Amino acid sequence: MDRRKFIRAAGIGATAAAAAGPLAAPAIAKGVKQLKMVTSWPKNFPGLGTAANRFARRLEKASEGRYKVRVYAGGELVHPLKCLDAVQEGTADLYHSAEYYYQGKDKGFAFYSAVPFGFTANEMNAWLYFGGGQQLWDELSAQFGVKGLPCGNSGVQMGGWFRKEVKTIEDFKGLKMRMPGLGGAVLNAIGATALTLAGAEIMPALQAGTIDATEWVGPWNDLAFGFYKVTKHYYYPGFHEPGTMLSLGISRKLWDSLSEADKELFTNCAQAENSYDLAEFNANNGAALRTLINKHGVKLHQFSDEIFKAFGAAAKDVLADAGKSSAMAKKIYDSFMKFRNVAHWTEISDVAYAQKRKLAGW
Repeated sequence: MDRRKFIRAAGIGATAAAAAGPLAAPAIAKGVKQLKMVTSWPKNFPGLGTAANRFARRLEKASEGRYKVRVYAGGELVHPLKCLDAVQEGTADLYHSAEYYYQGKDKGFAFYSAVPFGFTANEMNAWLYFGGGQQLWDELSAQFGVKGLPCGNSGVQMGGWFRKEVKTIEDFKGLKMRMPGLGGAVLNAIGATALTLAGAEIMPALQAGTIDATEWVGPWNDLAFGFYKVTKHYYYPGFHEPGTMLSLGISRKLWDSLSEADKELFTNCAQAENSYDLAEFNANNGAALRTLINKHGVKLHQFSDEIFKAFGAAAKDVLADAGKSSAMAKKIYDSFMKFRNVAHWTEISDVAYAQKRKLAGW
């Protein structure tokens, strides 16, 4: 090959490579989508705030950095109970919250977090994935400019913390208790007064005597909030939240702009967190309960059968009323109640096994 031609060719190649370099970097940077996620939880709060953080990390890693999510704790950008509004209005692209906070928009939302005497975490997933629950959620949330996905679950929650023991249903008369969602409506129906407070608002209200009792989640989260410093009476199980699902809300505008591959990416990252979060709660609640009892002198009480039956009678009417509140809520209620037959399998599988496992004696 002619030496002068070789040098000229090499020079042209180098020039082209140099030209391609500066163009490639901005193209990659331009392809990164910066998203804002608002949450209902205190910053980095165990199992709730950390679930939102993990989803953000999962999405960034799975997309190889194409999506970056900035997570805002409750109150940093918007009020903790206004996350859906923020996504509706375009203040945020995503939210991590619990849908019952938005039942004021449509009672149907309450069925996508926790329902008194409703589904456990496993049953909730069964309804969502195989009972038509997700399709109805899509139909509901689309009316408010959102796409909802399951993104965490606390499992069966505790009944709550009470300043005084509650031995009969009469002890609930006039009692002021923090409890959101349809569970709160059940409390109102039996003569108590339910208040919906964001997580960060609960402890100050309990200390000030603004409320007489509160529920939050379970031992792991309740230990972190320090409710034992105010009262020692801790009740179980929670009738109101048998498997509380956390939700990822995605702006419908953002969702519709995604490729099918990226929709799968968002969905799979949310599903992974849905499973991981439940495992984390189950892994930590037992040890936290022992700490509350053995180190902090907490007295563990079980609600009496009389009280639980009264809860159940009131809940049946509350759910039926919720199902009549809108055409969409009726569709969700009918689907939910029809699928509730899945409880029969839970009773002869999980429940029966848990009872018989004790017979092993170890």
